[in-house]
Amino acid sequence: MFKHNAAECTHTILGLRSALDVISGKWKLQILVALLSGVRHFRGLERSIPGISTKVLAKELKELEAHQLLSRTVYPGPPVVVEYEALPYASTLEPVISILKDWGAAHQLRLDATTSHGQQISSE
Repeated sequence: MFKHNAAECTHTILGLRSALDVISGKWKLQILVALLSGVRHFRGLERSIPGISTKVLAKELKELEAHQLLSRTVYPGPPVVVEYEALPYASTLEPVISILKDWGAAHQLRLDATTSHGQQISSE
């Protein structure tokens, strides 16, 4: 997958940088998973993502909207209702999310196995 010349390495790094600018951080992929699962309201998102604060959720939603991964619709009230929806473009991240989920689960098993045997984690 990785090439051994500087130009292709730089190309790979720049592509990764662009992707990570969009999905980096602890919360963005979790928010996208919730949206892709059908959660549409702010409080529903907040409840479905353990540990996220209201302030951080609002900030992350704005950033995801700026990257054209979700839409925000305000319905005048009373009461005013705000809905968020994952745009079709967001579903292009589903394979990435799936691979990261599988890798994370396998990594956690590895950590659990090495810690339960009192071993240090090596950098194989």
